[in-house]
Amino acid sequence: MSERVTSGRVPSERQRERERARRAHGRRSASIATVSTIVFLVLVLWAVASSPGWPRVRELFFSWDHFVAALPDVASGFLLNIQIFVVAEALVLVIGLLTALARGIRTPAFFPIRALATLYTDLFRGVPTILVIYLIGFGLPALRLQGIPTNLVTLGIIALTLSYGAYVAEVFRAGIDSIHPSQVAAARSLGLSHAKTMRYVVLPQATRRVVPPLLNDFVSLQKDSALVATIGPLEALRQAQIHVASTFNYTPYLAAALLFLLLTVPLARFTDHLAARARRRRGA
Repeated sequence: MSERVTSGRVPSERQRERERARRAHGRRSASIATVSTIVFLVLVLWAVASSPGWPRVRELFFSWDHFVAALPDVASGFLLNIQIFVVAEALVLVIGLLTALARGIRTPAFFPIRALATLYTDLFRGVPTILVIYLIGFGLPALRLQGIPTNLVTLGIIALTLSYGAYVAEVFRAGIDSIHPSQVAAARSLGLSHAKTMRYVVLPQATRRVVPPLLNDFVSLQKDSALVATIGPLEALRQAQIHVASTFNYTPYLAAALLFLLLTVPLARFTDHLAARARRRRGA
């Protein structure tokens, strides 16, 4: 309100009344949502705690002693998950963007490149990520070719990059296709080449539009970094499995789950924030 007075705009008494009513409605909605959420959580906790098997579940999954014993090793493994995620994310962006651009080439002479990009997206979107990790992790070293990496973490990153690069390529392609053709025609009429049109006109707008779905894919990528454990690296899930195998208590899995939540939940909320901001810009 003070900003409006400073800028010369003085709200009328009717407008101030509407704003007071809007704030009161917001407080009332927030209070109702808080109370209903607390009641719901209490009912869920009561239902779980009163179930016949709860003492056994509490002993197997919620043991504080096992949690404290496993947490240092699981946290150490989780750092490897973060490293895998960060490297794979950068590579996925590059592979996804290049594949999307390749699929948009319409020149007949470049048809093999477009066909290869289409084949890549169809193949790696159709195969489960865990199978890709198995094929890359065990198949590539078995070829015994010169220059093929044998480090299990590197092989896991390659597998995640190939799998998620196909999904991200389709996200980029959807963003590029959402740009109205008139903007491309206007850029070309000004003398810009196809490459400059993509660089200065299409890609900046397309990238802004696909940021929320891109972040959503990266949330999934962060979780699927745990699948690399299937070929051997000692990341968080593998560390938890080692503790479970020695104690026959599943609490270390809970420790790993909490660490993943600490990373994925803020990223998911940031994605929601960007999506809401995009809706406001469109006036929805």
